[in-house]
Amino acid sequence: MEKLIQNNIYRGTVHGYSSEGHGIVRIDGAVVFVSGALDGEDIDLRITKVMKTMAAAEVVTVHSPSAHRVTPQCPHFGYCGGCAMQHMDYAEECSAKGQRVQDALTRLGGLDIQVNELIGAKEPWHYRNKSQHPVSPQGDIGFYQQRTHRVIPIERCLIQSAVSDAVAKAVKQWMSTYKVDGYNERTGKGMIRHVYTRVNQKGECLCCVVANGRKLLKEPELIALIQAAAPSVVGIVLNTNKEDTNVVLGRRYRTLWGQDFLMDSLCGLEFKLSVPSFYQVNRDQAEVLYGKAIELAGLTGTETVLDLYCGTGTITLCLAKHAKHVIGAEIVEAAIADAQENAVRNGVENVEFVCGDASEIAQKFQADGLKPDVITVDPPRKGLAPEVIDAIVQMAPEKVVYVSCDPATLGRDVKRFAEQGYTATQVTAVDMFPRTHHVETVILLSQQKCEMIINNDSN
Repeated sequence: MEKLIQNNIYRGTVHGYSSEGHGIVRIDGAVVFVSGALDGEDIDLRITKVMKTMAAAEVVTVHSPSAHRVTPQCPHFGYCGGCAMQHMDYAEECSAKGQRVQDALTRLGGLDIQVNELIGAKEPWHYRNKSQHPVSPQGDIGFYQQRTHRVIPIERCLIQSAVSDAVAKAVKQWMSTYKVDGYNERTGKGMIRHVYTRVNQKGECLCCVVANGRKLLKEPELIALIQAAAPSVVGIVLNTNKEDTNVVLGRRYRTLWGQDFLMDSLCGLEFKLSVPSFYQVNRDQAEVLYGKAIELAGLTGTETVLDLYCGTGTITLCLAKHAKHVIGAEIVEAAIADAQENAVRNGVENVEFVCGDASEIAQKFQADGLKPDVITVDPPRKGLAPEVIDAIVQMAPEKVVYVSCDPATLGRDVKRFAEQGYTATQVTAVDMFPRTHHVETVILLSQQKCEMIINNDSN
């Protein structure tokens, strides 16, 4: 590998994308990840960081622009860490994400597959139904700069809802008027840490102010400002987080006004969402994803299903429409409480919910001799722990339906399953997070060893 020099300018051609959407350029054997570069472009690049086996760079000049290059609609693109792909059209974004899934399953999972397309979103803008605006010590509200905790003031985000932006602006006005400080991560001083909102399909909003204390200055005035800025707000909640942590939410909640939950509909069911409850941030694409998961499960109404990482019971209750009995497991107590209420609300009686760590629950069920016909998993980005995979295999379900938000950990886990006799038979990628580098995948693992079938559905 050539010794690249920081700040030097080099010329090269982009061949593909990294997992974070950066263009990949090879310079005399050295791999360089170039932010803002598109596949096929001939560019001049400036090295911004040199590491042991790779380097990072930025575009200086594009000598042959890609036909997929577009002008980013957001003026903060390239600085804000929220989006990664606004410099390319949506068709190229979908292609890049499909290739990312393919590379992960081929290189990490050892599968001989070809993923040509993924299911794209009908609306790639303003799709997020949850926002978490960090607050700076100076009272700026926006989003973090890439790879930092420096807050970039942003009043309008093109992937968030307008009501979330309005709530954040109202909180900022209240802080400025009444001299309320933002939280300082370095000193642990200051009051307001985050402005957190949820928005449902109707446009109703649940607002949560995350603070370094149990009481706020001028609470009635804060309520009035939020109500005026966002008339669709149905509840305002104070969350207390006094810990030295990057975790957004603390454990203590107090309702300042209205209700402490939000209702939303998904797949023909009604769901109650408290502030900490897990819920997919893109409702429309969640229906696509869950529909695909149910299709792959191939339920006939006679099966027992175990749903690990069930959250508020969204997939669980959807599966219950097609199965004999479904058990949902989740570690967040508030989510389990919501899931149980959601089951009652929707008149679903063939489900039960268990609270606990997925590893411990899976091992307990395996030890108790539970033999589900199908197991579904929707783990966090870190994927499945080896002991979870081992316990799943010991329960010997006919099918495992794996919903993944990270292709790399999915590839790793699929390989672990394959080593214990479970072969991937169908896989579909779904773009849940347009304009970002994230992508969801749903894959069917079966005890029956057969040729890989690729689903190339696309919008």
